[in-house]
Amino acid sequence: MEKPILSDPEQYPTDEIIFGHIGKSKPLWLALFDHIRSAWPDIAPEWRYYNDGKSWLMKTVAKKKTIFWLSIVEGGFRTTFYINAKAEPAVMASAIADELKEQYRQSLQTSKFPALTILYRDEQDLENAKALIALKVSLK
Repeated sequence: MEKPILSDPEQYPTDEIIFGHIGKSKPLWLALFDHIRSAWPDIAPEWRYYNDGKSWLMKTVAKKKTIFWLSIVEGGFRTTFYINAKAEPAVMASAIADELKEQYRQSLQTSKFPALTILYRDEQDLENAKALIALKVSLK
């Protein structure tokens, strides 16, 4: 997995800084956040510097529920959705790609906190993210 960047605790991740790192992924970034603003206006992004990982991460939150975590990598960005084992039937029935369903199955076996990570390269990654956001919002 790509190493997160934005490791300077004194340099808040502005759009200019983010877009300087994500390069060709900028249209996917804009489309993702346009979709979130229009479909789920109550989802709020929060940037924080985390000392344990020595980098800035964005946590997106709806009320008190974390929807996903986002990190910037050179040339792109990725989101990670933590979805507990009780939601396995909903994940498997969702519209996400089979590769992500397999990633989730493996994560269930190897992790205390099952996760799905998307590295944004194309429109399919964006569609997978939209489906996972909808799923996370619907979970109790």
